[in-house]
Amino acid sequence: MSFARLFARLRGALGLASVLLPLAAHAAWPERPIHLVVPFPPGSSPDLLARTIAEPLSQALQQSIVVDNKPGAGGNIGTRMVAQAKPDGYTLLYTINGPLVTAPTLYKRTLGYDPLTDLAPITLVATSPNVLTVPANLGVNTVQEFVALAKTRAGTLNYGSVGPGSSAHLAMEMFKQEAKIDLTQIPYAGFPQIISAIIGGDVQAGFMVPAIAMPQVKDGRVKALAITSLQPSEALPGIPTMASQGYPGFEAISWNAILAPAGTPTPIIEQLNSELARIIGSEAVRKQMLLQYFTPAPSTPQALTQRMREEKTRWDRVIQNLNLSLD
Repeated sequence: MSFARLFARLRGALGLASVLLPLAAHAAWPERPIHLVVPFPPGSSPDLLARTIAEPLSQALQQSIVVDNKPGAGGNIGTRMVAQAKPDGYTLLYTINGPLVTAPTLYKRTLGYDPLTDLAPITLVATSPNVLTVPANLGVNTVQEFVALAKTRAGTLNYGSVGPGSSAHLAMEMFKQEAKIDLTQIPYAGFPQIISAIIGGDVQAGFMVPAIAMPQVKDGRVKALAITSLQPSEALPGIPTMASQGYPGFEAISWNAILAPAGTPTPIIEQLNSELARIIGSEAVRKQMLLQYFTPAPSTPQALTQRMREEKTRWDRVIQNLNLSLD
C-alpha cells in the first residue's frame, strides 16, 4: 500500500474518531449529580416549582438533581454564575423572566452576562399572569371603571410595587402609558406588604402575584379586576383579561424557564427538552403547578429564544420611556 493511500486512511479514521468520541461522551451523560441553580431564595415561587421538576427529572435521568439556591440582585447573581459555568450539562438554570428579559436593559453596566448569547434555552416551564388588584371598597368593578376613577382623581391615587424595575412596577407603568392615567408608585419590601396596603387603603391598586392576591380576593378583602395574560387563565378562572377590557395586546406575565450555559452540547439540550416536556405535561406536575397559579407551558428551545427576544423588545420600550437604570 502506498504511503499516500495509508495516510488517507489514517486521516479518515482520525476524522471519524473526532466525531464519534464526543458523541460517546454525550451518550454517557449524566455520570454525576446535576446542579439546578435557582437564583432566588428557598421557599420562593421559582424554588418551589424547580423542586417540583427536579424529582421526576432525577428519576428520568437516573442521576441526582441538586437544587442550589443562589439569590441576590433580583436573580442576576445566580444567572451570571450559570452563564459563566462550564457548558457540560452539569449546571443548569431555573429562573423567571426578569433576569432574562428586563435585566439587560435595567443593568447595562453591571449585569455581567448576555442572556441571548451566554445561555442556551432548554424549555419554557410555566406561565402565570399578574392580577390587577384594588381595595374591595374602592367602588370599581372593572378596569374601565378604575381608569375613569383615576382620571377623575388625577394624581391622587397610589399603586404598590416592590421597587423600580420590578414586574409590579413595569406592568403598572405600561398600563399608565396605555390608559393615560396618573398614579404614584409606593415601593414596598414585598408583595405581602403591598396586599396589606391595598386592604388598608394606603394604595389603590397593584399588579399582584396570584399566590398573594387570591386568598384575599376569595375572602372579599380585595377585588381582582383583571389578569395580565392575553388569554383567560386555567389557574385563575372567572377573572377577565386586560385585553378583553379595552387593552388589546396588554400582556405582563411571569414565566419560568430552564436554560444551560451557552455551548452545552446539542444532544444534552435535546435530551433535557424531551424529558422535561414529558414531565411538565404529566398530570401530577400539572396539578401541582395549577395549585401555585401557574399553567404548564413546555416549549422548544427555539420558541423560548423567540419569547425572550420579543419580551425584551416590549419591556425595553417601557424602561426607556421611564429613563430607568439600576446601575
